[in-house]
Amino acid sequence: MRTLLSLTFATLSTAAFAWGLTGHRIVGHIAMDHLNPEVKAHIINTLDGEDLAMVANWMDFIKSEPSYDSLNAWHYCTVESVDHLDHHEHPDKGDVWMAIDKFLKEIETQNYSVDEAFALRALAHLIGDVHQPLHCGNGTDMGGNQVKVKFFWESSNLHRVWDSGLIDYWKMSYTEYSTWIMSTVTPEHIQSWKGTTTKDWVRESVEMREQCYSTMGDPERMGYRYVYDNTELLHLRLAQAGVRLADALNQAYAARG
Repeated sequence: MRTLLSLTFATLSTAAFAWGLTGHRIVGHIAMDHLNPEVKAHIINTLDGEDLAMVANWMDFIKSEPSYDSLNAWHYCTVESVDHLDHHEHPDKGDVWMAIDKFLKEIETQNYSVDEAFALRALAHLIGDVHQPLHCGNGTDMGGNQVKVKFFWESSNLHRVWDSGLIDYWKMSYTEYSTWIMSTVTPEHIQSWKGTTTKDWVRESVEMREQCYSTMGDPERMGYRYVYDNTELLHLRLAQAGVRLADALNQAYAARG
């Protein structure tokens, strides 16, 4: 078994991260601000002093360890259209929708497939994933990975632009970015995002992913205009992911009785 340090560097050099390192930390950081105090203290204790922002990229780091290869499909799901949502069947290898519901159930029942810390690390990452519209792909282009583009004159693909390009463009730390995003979020927004289900989150991403494609313009010249057209949607999904990660954990721990 390789050490955590070697896992980290191997993954950083070979993989494209969902939401990127910064994006997932933004989601985790926002979530920490919306946890019930007792739940927050319990999570930090369970994670040996770390918080959800610090563990939010763990599910990507472990991709470099072959023993976890069976979890790769848990980062995304394929839904052709909203019309197909009610008839969606999780594939045998699973998907992000199935995995989120699985780990939330483990928190509720305290019946863990690995342990509580693993369930928390997984949820911190996967609830972020499902809010990235292209992680709920249409089944034709690997969630935009096969859509080749040039983003600010550098070769990329549409999925990578959404995972990291749009966020990294601003050159902020995850704490700075979280503050910016949440500065325009009202208590009414937050309340409306709570009490929703994984299916709701998938539906939203399926509905929103069309904007990711329709605003591309010339794929060889994507840049400022694409950032301008999509920053509002980007910030909405990051904010929703953080608030809902906290809400889902608050509810799961409360269900223990």
